[in-house]
Amino acid sequence: MRISSYNAKELMAIAAAREIKNGDIVFCGTGISLLAAMAAKNISAPESVIFFETGAIDSILEEVPLAVGDSRVMYGTSVNGSLADAFATMQNRITGTNVVGIIGAAQIDKYGNLNSTAIGDYFKPDIRFSGSGGACDVASFVGKIITFMQLEKRKFVPKLDYITSPGWMDGPDGRKKAGLPDGGPFCVITNMATMGFDEISKEMYLTGYFPGASPEEILNNIGFNIDISRATEVNPPTEFELKILREKCDPQRLIIG
Repeated sequence: MRISSYNAKELMAIAAAREIKNGDIVFCGTGISLLAAMAAKNISAPESVIFFETGAIDSILEEVPLAVGDSRVMYGTSVNGSLADAFATMQNRITGTNVVGIIGAAQIDKYGNLNSTAIGDYFKPDIRFSGSGGACDVASFVGKIITFMQLEKRKFVPKLDYITSPGWMDGPDGRKKAGLPDGGPFCVITNMATMGFDEISKEMYLTGYFPGASPEEILNNIGFNIDISRATEVNPPTEFELKILREKCDPQRLIIG
């Protein structure tokens, strides 16, 4: 059964959760990326493994942690390790297993490169952000990147002010030329739509639009041209998906509001 009463954050979390499969090893930070990972584990991917840069691997997550250093990420873990353990897990390429990274940024370009460092000139920026943290390592080494973004022209830009985290670089062979392993951007989840990356050109294209939005409206909120011809409407959350999200994952509505 599908219902109409939900907000954009809930649909974003569910849309991302649907991309996580059983057996995936999921690296995530806090906020909506963590909520998506928790939703996947409780709905469709119970055998997925969630881990954090602080070294907590395979957490039970009875409650939503407020930060990656929150002691709740350590409850019921298979391993309570270190930053080094987390990054070793990130680079683990077990046959048939996806290592999934869920990250966000201030800017993204058509190849999925991300900026979370500065807006404007690097040495005299208009805005200085906290920087990479582990985002560059995640984007460099994991096999499948899911990115959360607000859909705005100032965020979807033709050219980044600074490349913090590599996507497909400058096209099909960009990662290879940069010495990066296989893998890279897989999808972008926004408050209005979902995007993927063309298998050949590696350019972003519209895969789905949220109910109430249109491909043309979405295109008007992006600072570069993308293919919208392949897009279909994203399925709204089911009653079961929303029940798990609201009652199991975030009953205090700390993230979904």
